[in-house]
Amino acid sequence: MIDAQQLTKIYKVHKRPPGLAAALRSLWSRPTTEVRAVDGVSFHIEPAERVGFLGPNGAGKTTSLKMLSGLLHPTSGKVVVAGHVPQKRAHAFLKQITLVMGQKQQLMWDLPPSETFLLNRSIYDIPKRAYDETVAELTALLELEDLLGKPTRQLSLGERMKCELACALLHRPKVLFLDEPTIGLDVQMQATVRKFIRSYNERFQATVLLTSHYMDDVAALCPRVIVIDHGHLIHDGPLDELVKRTRPDKRLKLRFSREVEERELQGLGSVVERAPTSAVLVVTQAELQGAVQRAMATLPLVDLSVEDPPLEDVMRDLFAHGRAIQAVGT
Repeated sequence: MIDAQQLTKIYKVHKRPPGLAAALRSLWSRPTTEVRAVDGVSFHIEPAERVGFLGPNGAGKTTSLKMLSGLLHPTSGKVVVAGHVPQKRAHAFLKQITLVMGQKQQLMWDLPPSETFLLNRSIYDIPKRAYDETVAELTALLELEDLLGKPTRQLSLGERMKCELACALLHRPKVLFLDEPTIGLDVQMQATVRKFIRSYNERFQATVLLTSHYMDDVAALCPRVIVIDHGHLIHDGPLDELVKRTRPDKRLKLRFSREVEERELQGLGSVVERAPTSAVLVVTQAELQGAVQRAMATLPLVDLSVEDPPLEDVMRDLFAHGRAIQAVGT
């Protein structure tokens, strides 16, 4: 469904020092530097896959999504989405994709969402029967019954985001490019949006490419992740494989029936969190079995669980490692 080969985007950026003299000089001479926002990125995504597209701020994620959706032309490389070259902006291509950006909106501020829905129906030439069925289905899935008639400016951020998603999916696209769809939403609303994205993917076999700084979004939706940093692809594969490769240690979560002193935890692993009746320890894979056996034999346990390290820690370590390699290279 999506095939990118050596995708590259280079911007020419003018830089000048502050001050009036520098501003005047820039009228005649504007030296520029090249910024490689995306540098030789290649990947292939099958139909109906849900893939996380991750990276720190400035890594090139949004630039990549804009090239995949045809908003930007790549400097070099090739990309094909749903059998089309995105930058040609063919009508058949545009009817198969949607791009949802959490920091942008298409809803008209002073009009209710239902008016924007009707506008999109005309833009995409959706037959009335299909439109009515889709609106009814999306309204039920996202619980929009009480929102469609209110002016957009009177909706909360979470309510607007739900209407934005519905508006973007009226034409039932087969490819969803989602750029921070849960940004600014509370925990309950994030869970609602995640549930909806998964449901849409499964019901319509739609391909989903998701960027998010909320790792809960990625863990809940994306079995596979593509990670880029400084425009370069540094990982493409299963999420659990990335976790094992970057942070092979485990977290041992313990709850006790009485207060436990720190000396009683010595020899089990590195203590990262501790309260009078609970503790969290980091244990290597090789030491895990022995640590569990010693904890069960020596501590007043009420509960014990073994978990992977938080995904936020995994990503932080991955990016730190990448920056260290880049620093050595330069």
